[in-house]
Amino acid sequence: MRTLTFTLWVVLAVAASLAVPIKDVDTPLSREKRSPGGWHSPPEGVWKKKLVWKEEWKQIWKTDKKLIWKTEWKKEKVPAWKTEQIPQWKEEQVPAWKVVQKPIWKEVQVPVWKEVQVPDWKKIWKPVWKEIQVPVTKTIQVPEWKQNFIPAWVKEGVPGEKYLGKDDHGWEYTSHDLWRKKMIWKPVWKKVWRTEHKQEWVTEKKLEWKEEWKQIWRTEKKQAWVTEKKKEWVEEKVQIWKTVKKEIWVPVQKKIWVEKWKQIQVPVWKTIEVPAWKKVWKPVWQKVWVPIHHEHHGWD
Repeated sequence: MRTLTFTLWVVLAVAASLAVPIKDVDTPLSREKRSPGGWHSPPEGVWKKKLVWKEEWKQIWKTDKKLIWKTEWKKEKVPAWKTEQIPQWKEEQVPAWKVVQKPIWKEVQVPVWKEVQVPDWKKIWKPVWKEIQVPVTKTIQVPEWKQNFIPAWVKEGVPGEKYLGKDDHGWEYTSHDLWRKKMIWKPVWKKVWRTEHKQEWVTEKKLEWKEEWKQIWRTEKKQAWVTEKKKEWVEEKVQIWKTVKKEIWVPVQKKIWVEKWKQIQVPVWKTIEVPAWKKVWKPVWQKVWVPIHHEHHGWD
């Protein structure tokens, strides 16, 4: 930034040296000026040159992006209907003979199983509680410092002169050593809390299983013979009506998909040059009136 400022001052100084000078007027001038108290002569002085810096706005061009819409063609599928002949089956009733089974009952001896109770021993498991040490993880909060940045206003000097206007007598006023506010980011430290995990050991009860033998009664099966009626089947022919299917062709509408081109608009970013304004300072020579002060030694 300092190098850029120094280069700008060198360029402006060269431009000031090439500017067309105004002819010096060193001869004292006198003019009459009316005041509320009457007529009197203005103070003696000379016209001199003074180099001032005048701000101007210069038009420049910068690159920007503009959203435009571009026409493209997209292929898509649309539904259409097509007539086709498909086969179908039509049901018809025709006579036929069927062999059926008719039941008859017959006594037979069949084996059966009879349940009896016999003593037996069975191993069982009984629960027993035992104390053990197990690790647990405990969550704790520990402090730490975190750096943040907050905005703050500081004073910054503005180089050069600034024209402030004229008074009632035509005197021009300029100001030097101007200050302006500038926002900076100031670092601050903030105390925050961070979560950590700490391992500890606690006493717990663990369930273990101990084996024991217990007397039980077990069911067993014993074979016996009983008389039962058994159903047997004999064949017999009966007339029935049988359904048969006959193939026929019927027209149907079938939905198909055909390709079609569709025009769409897609967004595209285009790089363009747009005008902008930039403030520059140009050297200007101005004439100022410098009064001549005479020294007084105590006599007229």
